[in-house]
Amino acid sequence: MQFINVNVNIFLNRIYSTVYLTQRYYIWKYMRRLNLFTMKIPFNKLAAMLVCTLWCMQIAWAQTDNTTNKVPLSDRIANYDISATYNPDTKIIDGQMTLSWKNTSNDTLYEMQFHTYLNAFKNTQTTFMKERGGNMPWDKKTVSDLNWGWIDVLSIKTKNGLDLTDNTTYIQPDDKNENDQTVLRLRMGADTIFPGETVVLEMTFKSKLPKVIARSGWADDYVLVAQWFPKVGVYEHSGIRNVWAGKWNCHQYHSNSEFYADYGVYNVDITLPEDYITGATGLFEKERANTNGTKTVYYKAEDVIDFAWTASPRFRVIEDKHAGILIRLLVQPEHAYQADRYIGSLKIAIDYFNKYLGVFPYPSMTVVDPPIRGQASGGMEYPMLITAGTMWGMPEGIKMAEMVTIHEYGHNYFMALLATNEFEEAWMDEGMNSYYETRIMDENYGDASFVDFMGFRMSDYDMQRGGYVYSSNPRIAESTRNSWQFPAGSYGMLNYNKPATWLNALDRMIGRETMDELMKTYYDRFKFKHPTAKDFIAVANEVVTKKHGDRFGKNLDWFFDQVLMGTHVCDYAVKQVYNRPLTQPGGMYDKKDTRIFVSPEQVGTKFKATVEIQRVGDMQMPIEIMVIFENGEERLEKWDGLGTELKLEFETETKLVSVIIDPDNKLTMDINRSNNSFTLQQDHRAIWKYGVEFLFWLQNLLLVIVSFA
Repeated sequence: MQFINVNVNIFLNRIYSTVYLTQRYYIWKYMRRLNLFTMKIPFNKLAAMLVCTLWCMQIAWAQTDNTTNKVPLSDRIANYDISATYNPDTKIIDGQMTLSWKNTSNDTLYEMQFHTYLNAFKNTQTTFMKERGGNMPWDKKTVSDLNWGWIDVLSIKTKNGLDLTDNTTYIQPDDKNENDQTVLRLRMGADTIFPGETVVLEMTFKSKLPKVIARSGWADDYVLVAQWFPKVGVYEHSGIRNVWAGKWNCHQYHSNSEFYADYGVYNVDITLPEDYITGATGLFEKERANTNGTKTVYYKAEDVIDFAWTASPRFRVIEDKHAGILIRLLVQPEHAYQADRYIGSLKIAIDYFNKYLGVFPYPSMTVVDPPIRGQASGGMEYPMLITAGTMWGMPEGIKMAEMVTIHEYGHNYFMALLATNEFEEAWMDEGMNSYYETRIMDENYGDASFVDFMGFRMSDYDMQRGGYVYSSNPRIAESTRNSWQFPAGSYGMLNYNKPATWLNALDRMIGRETMDELMKTYYDRFKFKHPTAKDFIAVANEVVTKKHGDRFGKNLDWFFDQVLMGTHVCDYAVKQVYNRPLTQPGGMYDKKDTRIFVSPEQVGTKFKATVEIQRVGDMQMPIEIMVIFENGEERLEKWDGLGTELKLEFETETKLVSVIIDPDNKLTMDINRSNNSFTLQQDHRAIWKYGVEFLFWLQNLLLVIVSFA
């Protein structure tokens, strides 16, 4: 329908332009082509009828066409038409695919590269499995050939019938692991791809879904089908992501890494058992009943980087609409009572991102609630489709369903609309999204936004910050590495927790108004593109300088060099605080011909108060220091934080009693806040607070033990 619609637009434009330029001559040509001269109608009326008829046809098509975007939002480089048939007994998908791929570079290409992601689950020697320890991901007692996953590309032909099937080889650009078959190279032979040319490939493939693991697979009669077709890589030419010379960016499937792809249009039909309920990227178009107990469902998605789908006969479907977005919740029957938590938190996220970043441009959002045996597929994001996760009996005070829903929806901005290379710069999706997660959760659910249960309270911000500052080694690596090159156990901390923490620090340092303008400028400038860290930093420098001049230096490079490119650790401490009474001069003094004795006495109640601050870590940040005196007076001092020590001295009539570094908690990167304050007044309230909390938890533990006795 989109093809017809576009052609009508072109045709109308031609009609209008020819009427304007040459009046009757070219109209006569179009009418003759349409055989309208066989009717005895005056020319002027005939021309008017033609234009009016075409206009009415355009309106009718516009009313019945359910395509998303009348004007493309992206460059639509990689476009797919896929027909798939799923067999629930064998867990195999038989697929046929037409790929239309445009060479937007100035290079002549002699090969293409494809991701064949499902081969990561083929055996224990793939790169993905080896990075997970080389062990079988399933219980040995339940392992069968159904557990493993793979994809075979059976044939590849060009539009003109040239068979390229034998021109394929598996390559391992990252680690040379010969057992890894997650990248397929296709040599084009004589059918080279010239600059600006679009190549059309007809492909058949067979995909075997693994038992659910890492974002995809089956569990009983539930399937989440992701990264399931041969997916073309990204050809990065000069000018894309700071690339100097053109090359294919098509990494292997690694345990930590996610994905990177170009935008396009997907037309997908899926044949599966008639009792299965489906959800997918994009808009549902229609459903056809077949004679063999199956049905075929049709979906269309425009300006997206991927297509995923799910199916199960057990789903309960709950639909809603909010801010022009069709919401579809596919929930397990036993979790249906939590539907309001899913949908309510999604609406909160939609409103927040619409207000502070940009209006969501897609027409629908599907939320998938996996079954208990399919929880390994929970917490994942695809364009217009996210998987969340909860458990029966999940208390209201533990907002797991809300947090996961908000987080995964946010990915549709930082993964789907800002298509960063998550293989190489994962923090730009995970970290930025986690930062917004803390904002949305804490501003909508309060200071115990993540957990408020049995006396234990924790905000989402505290959870993200804690993942960084309480890690075993916060300086283990910088966040700019390729995703598969992080030290063991550090990927999550360095790509989720740490960036969320320093983005909160940046927010508090430059102010929320400036931060919002920074992020909105970044989003508006790079949506439907492939931004890099350099792009983000350039926007930050531009906006902060415009709003604050040189208040934070010539630019913010000093900040990003430490928190992003470096492994610096922030830790400022109060070294010591003391008061000395001020006295008048005393002793023996000569005055003219007389020597007198002056008794040293205290001058009223004046004191000289001294504060010593120490920079313990190697990160240099501007800090604020609150000093509090016995009479309640407060003074806020500022320090650029560049030196290793700072001494503050005050002459006052009252003693200095307390010092607090960073009283407004702007310094979120400080890994040890226990040394951020010092008081000369004894206060036992804190120890009583923790003591009472300990007794509360001890009481509950004893009650649990007694209940099993």
